[in-house]
Amino acid sequence: MTAVAPVENPKMSHRQIMQSLTGLLMGMFVSILAGTVVSSSLPVIVSDLNGSQTAFTWVVTATLLATTISTPIWGKLADLGNRKLLLQIALAMFVLASAAAGFAQNTEFLISMRVIQGLAGGGMGALSQIVMADILSPRERGKYMGLFGAVMALGTVGGPLIGGFVTDTINWRWNFFVALPFAVVAIILIQRTLNLPAIAKRKVQIDYLGIMLLASGVAMLLIWLSMGGSQFEWNSATSYLMVIGSVILLAVFVLVEFKVADPLISLQLFKNRTFTFAVIASLVVGISMFGTSVFLSQYMIMARGATATQAGLMTFPMMAGLLVVSTIAGALISRYGKWKAFVVTGAVLQVIGLYLLGTIHYDTAFWLVGLYMFILGAGVGLVMQNMVLVVQNSVDPKILGVASSAVTFFRTLGGTAGTAGLGAMLAVTIPNMIADRQGELTGAIASLGDKASEVGAALSSGSLPTISTLPEPVRVILESIYGDGVAGLFALAAPLALITVVAVILLPNQHLNTKTNTERLAEESEAPSVAETTV
Repeated sequence: MTAVAPVENPKMSHRQIMQSLTGLLMGMFVSILAGTVVSSSLPVIVSDLNGSQTAFTWVVTATLLATTISTPIWGKLADLGNRKLLLQIALAMFVLASAAAGFAQNTEFLISMRVIQGLAGGGMGALSQIVMADILSPRERGKYMGLFGAVMALGTVGGPLIGGFVTDTINWRWNFFVALPFAVVAIILIQRTLNLPAIAKRKVQIDYLGIMLLASGVAMLLIWLSMGGSQFEWNSATSYLMVIGSVILLAVFVLVEFKVADPLISLQLFKNRTFTFAVIASLVVGISMFGTSVFLSQYMIMARGATATQAGLMTFPMMAGLLVVSTIAGALISRYGKWKAFVVTGAVLQVIGLYLLGTIHYDTAFWLVGLYMFILGAGVGLVMQNMVLVVQNSVDPKILGVASSAVTFFRTLGGTAGTAGLGAMLAVTIPNMIADRQGELTGAIASLGDKASEVGAALSSGSLPTISTLPEPVRVILESIYGDGVAGLFALAAPLALITVVAVILLPNQHLNTKTNTERLAEESEAPSVAETTV
């Protein structure tokens, strides 16, 4: 592979780093805000568009699916071209699709726009990690974790609050417009403040076949997970054909990646023990991060009768745990250069948090639910970002973009598969639980007198009911059903999280490098005679 060397490598001062981070942080804020602003109001949106539980799951899954597929492509492009321009393109795509989603008249159009959001979101997620490595060494990155934590807090916690408030006071459609002014500012700031070293151009071959095979194989797998048990039986010809087709496509993808000159995902990376175990850990972290955040909001609205605004507030403990603990850990990692104890602790906390959330009911004291969410958030925060950090610390700087995006890809893949699979299970579980309590529910509806026919028709429509508007006898039964149904998802995810514990324990405990990726590239270009490792 031809060496990729920066044109120049000036040592950046703290002030220069802060200036360069300004646009990146604003871009991160916009992408997070555009994604989270609808989370607390999603049940309201789907209900208003007459969508089903399957549609609810797919509004989320479509975005994650597109993000999953596009992430390694953005990472590959980042190793080849202008990272600043790529960031701006991704940001513009993300927000324009978000604005278009505000005009949705049905869930199909909404899902389509969320796909475009996901394609751009893959770029923002992968490129932000890559750019950070260009200007910050693994060791010093902890100093700036407070800034990233603050931006994540503002976008992750503020998004659901803004979205809930807008939904309750104006209309849910305005959720998709609030990021537009921030996006304009972000694009301008990235242009003016983000100064990155130039990357030497080289002739490349785009792995189009690999892109198509990966996209097709992953999409078929996730469609099978999300629709199985509801659109078709798990034990059916359709189910078997989809699984076999997905396996064949992904197997051919692996064979192609071995053969092509410039693979989309270099399989040589898996010879690196750090990369391999980080990928395994990230798969399960994705389930904990994406799956729980999606279904916690549904729990708050469907099981506790919360409004969209209240749901945003009620999920705050998880975000607080993630941000506060990860920021403190980042500072300690930067100071002492030790990271493994924090990661192992986070993996254990993740298991404990999921197990405890698996015990909740619709009437569990909220301070207890909040404590469980805080524990889970702390665990995810300690593991999630550090997986990218340790991989960037261990791989050849010339393939840092591919390696970083690969970790993000597998984390998002885990989250997408987890959300689709858990959503499919919930779509099957809820009707079964309702059927088990049909006699009790029928009696409650019959006791409503004149309102009985209206409530019965609403519940039999196939759309998600607006729980808070139902009469108390019926509402309590449905809250109980949804509370136990969502808790069952967390209980199922807890044993899976044990995989993360094993993977992070097996990670090599390497010292963190004190040089940025730019500096490492410069050293390699100045000393070409020194043997270079593949990973």
